[in-house]
Amino acid sequence: MDQPIYHYFHDGSKLSFGADEFLFVELSEAMSLVDALRVQLITAEISSWEIPGVLDVCPAHISYMIRVDPERQDPRGLVSMLADAHTRFPSAESSVLETEIIEIPVYYDDPWTTEVVMKFRQRHQSPTETDLAYCARINGFATIGDFVSAHSGSPFMTTFPCFIPGNAECFQLVPQERQIQAPKYVSPRTETPARAVGHGGAFTTVYPTRSPGGYQLIGRSPVPVFDMTQTTPGFEKSIVLAQPGTIFKYRPIDYDEYFETRASAECGQYQYRRSPVQFNYAEFVRDIDRYNSRLMGQLA
Repeated sequence: MDQPIYHYFHDGSKLSFGADEFLFVELSEAMSLVDALRVQLITAEISSWEIPGVLDVCPAHISYMIRVDPERQDPRGLVSMLADAHTRFPSAESSVLETEIIEIPVYYDDPWTTEVVMKFRQRHQSPTETDLAYCARINGFATIGDFVSAHSGSPFMTTFPCFIPGNAECFQLVPQERQIQAPKYVSPRTETPARAVGHGGAFTTVYPTRSPGGYQLIGRSPVPVFDMTQTTPGFEKSIVLAQPGTIFKYRPIDYDEYFETRASAECGQYQYRRSPVQFNYAEFVRDIDRYNSRLMGQLA
């Protein structure tokens, strides 16, 4: 297919082609919540058009990818349509997102992830610390408890769902100077426990299943984030817990509550604490902490 390597939209977004099947669009090079929200608006609009030959519309943090069937759709023919979607949503600063907030219990500093991470210190930036201790130190927290309080004290929004089914990389809804940051492992682990809670870059996720991984491991959740059978309460409408824009509140639990909750989840009796919410970006940025308190209060 004869085509330019890149195409730039009026707003500076860069489109590139992946052979005959993929279009990849980057809105910016630096992560920001307002750009992440704009990705969600644009991709929802594109999905609503139900364009013949478009197989997948996949939002990520500040980019998105579209997969087409090249026998039904020439990707070059979508460029003007994508440009139109960008024109329709020039900014997300006045956006109001209909979403929900879900509580995820987390046993921080749990023994299982600690055992795993200590197997892989040769792949890590700090061979003598646990991942949690490392994250606390490099983010300027005096203690692990201070780190846990900061991580669990403000909610996170899903900005990149389903890298694998159930994975939901989330960005914390706090001012930039309070963003928790952590590099990925120097070389990925070959083992991660199912439901381990990891943090990499500015993002937290719950690993859906046992798998390799490179995020710093800070805890483990007793509850699933996906169910292929859709027989677990909470998964009736989808095999995954998180959709783009889903807001998570991580709640610290102890050893005893972990096992109680895990037993409840395994026998199909656990009920997620969740509530529909509107996320109003303009109201959020006017008073972030007060807005977050109101969001989290809707879980009561």
